[in-house]
Amino acid sequence: MALAGTGVFSETFDGDVYKYYADGEWKKSSSNKSVAIINPTTRKTQYKVQACSQEEVNKVIDSAKSAQKLWAKTPLWKRAELLHKAAAILKENKAPIAECLVKEIAKPAKDAVTEVVRSGDLISYCAEEGVRILGEGKFLVSDSFPGNERTKYCLTSKIPLGVVLAIPPFNYPVNLAVSKIAPALIAGNSIVLKPPTQGAVSALHMVHCFHLAGFPKGLISCVTGKGSEIGDFLTLHPGVNCISFTGGDTGIAISKKAGMIPLQMELGGKDACIVLEDADLDLVAANIIKGGFSYSGQRCTAVKVVLVMESVADALVEKVKAKVAKLSVGPPENDSDITPVVSESSANFIEGLVLDAKQKGATFCQEYKREGNLIWPLLLDNVRPDMRIAWEEPFGPVLPVIRISSVEEGIHHCNASNFGLQGCVFTKDINKAMLISDAMETGTVQINSAPARGPDHFPFQGIKDSGIGSQGITNSINMMTKIKTTVINLPSPSYTMG
Repeated sequence: MALAGTGVFSETFDGDVYKYYADGEWKKSSSNKSVAIINPTTRKTQYKVQACSQEEVNKVIDSAKSAQKLWAKTPLWKRAELLHKAAAILKENKAPIAECLVKEIAKPAKDAVTEVVRSGDLISYCAEEGVRILGEGKFLVSDSFPGNERTKYCLTSKIPLGVVLAIPPFNYPVNLAVSKIAPALIAGNSIVLKPPTQGAVSALHMVHCFHLAGFPKGLISCVTGKGSEIGDFLTLHPGVNCISFTGGDTGIAISKKAGMIPLQMELGGKDACIVLEDADLDLVAANIIKGGFSYSGQRCTAVKVVLVMESVADALVEKVKAKVAKLSVGPPENDSDITPVVSESSANFIEGLVLDAKQKGATFCQEYKREGNLIWPLLLDNVRPDMRIAWEEPFGPVLPVIRISSVEEGIHHCNASNFGLQGCVFTKDINKAMLISDAMETGTVQINSAPARGPDHFPFQGIKDSGIGSQGITNSINMMTKIKTTVINLPSPSYTMG
């Protein structure tokens, strides 16, 4: 098995620092500086990446601009062919890429492999979908609007935006990078990828798969570095024609500063799980465990608050407690259910929420336990709205339970949040489920299942502080294009013809 940075990936690596990717080659930054990536499990430096300079960003965007012009003229089938090739290479190299995910973001080994395979499937699906969507335009005639003769024929098609800046988050640095890269490329755009620091090496390996597929030079670049040095410089760059960002509060700041360009923003969530009295409690408990604790709760679509009807709350809490006791806790290499959270600052933030809940009288269903970045799974019962955990997103394996006396109370709590990504409702009554779904102010409501992003062609969007625009393969392709119309003007009809 090839290891990260070896075999086909050896050109991405130089001694002890990974290179950045520009103009179809792997380069060292002229800054001669690097950024360390800390392994969440060992809390030691695992990898180093280049600290790119603003000047290098300028060059990358210039190359992206000129490469895009030629790429837009490349036949659709040819673009799709290259994407299929990249997908196959990515899947072939799932082992070394998964190894990076395990070491830099402490993703359990099994899930890491799944992420890479899913990403290959996303790229292929996107190539197919793009060929269909972009291969078809629209034809309109003028005489459908009052007062017009049939003297104008309007042809509409979708054309690329130009340079797309993609900024994925640490928790899915491969999947949430390709969900931006593949739609951008099939639509005829060029791409500049700024990966998260933790997740950067996984992303660089993924980019190398696109390199090996033979995409034109300059079309795809990947710049690494400190957000403080190149973050704003990238997002405010006049050469960028579209930003697709997944992450947290930074996205709100970017949205406020960005120019007049399309934005695709998927930010945080406080996904509520509303449990009615007639719900199948075994199903609910299984979904709370999957939704609340998989990847240690570090998912924007994790269940982040359980709103359960008082009459079934005791029974549900007992079922969830029994399942929490069975979760394995440990390093990601062992495929543990609960692995260390991504950083010390993240662990400290989670601990702050836990201590606040303790001070305000929440019931601890397990004792709070932390070693380094590893936090044991914790269910908090009898949480009240004056506790921070009732509203804030922990991004960790801590789940609050709020007991409600009416469905309205649950909907009210869900809608009082500044977030609105997803939510879920558990009931056997489809009429109630639909009415609650309509009342919940979130981008998606899942009925009788935990929130989740995917399958990757489903629309995925949030409202309020959870984002702008919609993702999912079709929506992303459409969002990364603009409409171009050509109007053919005919002479006034002389009725002699025919």
